[in-house]
Amino acid sequence: MAQDTKVTLYWLEQSRSQRILWLLEELNIPYELKTYKRGPDMLAPKELKEVHPLGKSPVIGIESANTTKPLILAESGFITEYLCDHFNGERLVPKRYEEGKEGEVGAETEEWIRYRYYMHYAEGSLMPFLLLSLVMDALRNAPVPFFVKPITGIVASKVESAFINRNIDNHFRFLDEQLKTAPGGGPYLCGTELTAADILISFPIIAAMVRLPGGAVKYPNVKKYADLLQGTEGYKKAVKKIEEVEGKFEPIMS
Repeated sequence: MAQDTKVTLYWLEQSRSQRILWLLEELNIPYELKTYKRGPDMLAPKELKEVHPLGKSPVIGIESANTTKPLILAESGFITEYLCDHFNGERLVPKRYEEGKEGEVGAETEEWIRYRYYMHYAEGSLMPFLLLSLVMDALRNAPVPFFVKPITGIVASKVESAFINRNIDNHFRFLDEQLKTAPGGGPYLCGTELTAADILISFPIIAAMVRLPGGAVKYPNVKKYADLLQGTEGYKKAVKKIEEVEGKFEPIMS
């Protein structure tokens, strides 16, 4: 990392920014933390739109001798790959090809195939169902007249039972089996070493183990994995930083 490079993480409370904070700690990248509070509507403040047009978090800014203005990056997966590419993140990316087969189609290692898959899976497949579950909770607990509340409750329960819960169960059974069959016996999703994909998927995994009734019993390998991630030094450093800023840390899905 160049000495004149400055990294800024734009942090929104109760968001998935925690993963990027962990990555920065894991890669030992000096950074500045700029924090934002949600409004009464639980949305991000308009000030974040001055950083990125979508006004979402996480967002990072990178300033260096090669930039005339800060390079602003959004989307957790993209941020993760960029930081690993430019800030000595090789140890968080599995070896791509089998020895002597560099560049050949189908010669990628299982560890690397899993890594690239989970870099997309975390936000593309897993997180949407967990967010839908939150939406149904919000619908069930919406401040509506008492004679309407039974209707919103019935609607939320019907959507959960018919669509959301079965998909969440399917995903966590899949993850439980993936951990069971991880290369080298695991204990991480991609094998024996922590990868950037583990960091990216950590938030939905840990939040779900807190949120899903009976999850620890139904998905024992996922529960063990969640405990493992929370025990890493990088994760604990990130949590400590959040506690310094927010006063507490809870893996809340939002």
